[in-house]
Amino acid sequence: MLQKTRVLLLSVAAVLATAPATGAQSDAQGYPARPIRMVIPFAPGGATDIIARILEPKLSKRLGQQIVVDNRTGAAGNIAVELTAQAQPDGYTLLVGNISTNSINPILFARTMKVNALKDLSGVTKLVAIPNFILGSPKLPANTLKEALEYAKARPGQLNFQAPLGSYSHLDMLALTAAAGVKMVHLPSKGAGETLPALLRGDIHFTESNVASNIGAVRAGQIKAYAVTSETRLVDLPNVPTMAEAGYPGIGSLNWNGVFVRAGTPKPVIAKLHREIVAAMKELDAEGMLTKRAIPLSISESPAEFDAYVLSENKRWLKIIQDNNVKID
Repeated sequence: MLQKTRVLLLSVAAVLATAPATGAQSDAQGYPARPIRMVIPFAPGGATDIIARILEPKLSKRLGQQIVVDNRTGAAGNIAVELTAQAQPDGYTLLVGNISTNSINPILFARTMKVNALKDLSGVTKLVAIPNFILGSPKLPANTLKEALEYAKARPGQLNFQAPLGSYSHLDMLALTAAAGVKMVHLPSKGAGETLPALLRGDIHFTESNVASNIGAVRAGQIKAYAVTSETRLVDLPNVPTMAEAGYPGIGSLNWNGVFVRAGTPKPVIAKLHREIVAAMKELDAEGMLTKRAIPLSISESPAEFDAYVLSENKRWLKIIQDNNVKID
């Protein structure tokens, strides 16, 4: 009887060993079996869109499936976030989110959003972390951040800075002016396309904006870069000090972008996406595709590490938002 039981158990084990994989395992083995949608929260031409579009062909080749880039603009990026969070949790809808859509907006739009990006999305990996400049109009007489803030402090309420309401640039400028004891007027804008021409004309005095979009104008001397938010100085602009060197350590952000999927997507699928996206980004970096755009590579060791990073960013922004009583009506 015992011998028959052993034979039966061995037979069952053999069947299980040769049976098709099921559950999460089969999800990973068969993925992707059809085209993937890559959702971009912003219009074509911006930093997030550029990164997504140079990633797409590399990732399509590695995954063996077409990736369709889908720009879903509006509501400060929340439309794209909600679309992804309401998609099937199968890895066929990817969101290329950023510092605002996935760390700041869950705070500012908590009462109006249909989803919670922190709970309803899972991170795959960070892609890049672009430093920002603190920029000044060429019309300003100040040539250093210290001089600029002293100039503004001597004219309370007479100078301004422009940034989209609730954006990282808005919040960073609030933190900077508070630390410096400066009173400036905030002029809301729709984005860099509106702000930079106004800065050149002298209609506005200050802004914070990413290095990738402004390095050419800074090199040409069209606008003044008072400081950069990276930990070290830029190789291409060694005369521009870091925020720490300028006297304001801990103030200023890196404009990061990363890939997200709906929460509940099988972990083996997320792991495969992480592996292939990281490999594709490293290829782009090795080919100089990022360097020539002044976009530094910044990838996560694991999806869990990226989730932890996004959460830490959210907590950092929460303090700044609460300290400055920032609200979106």
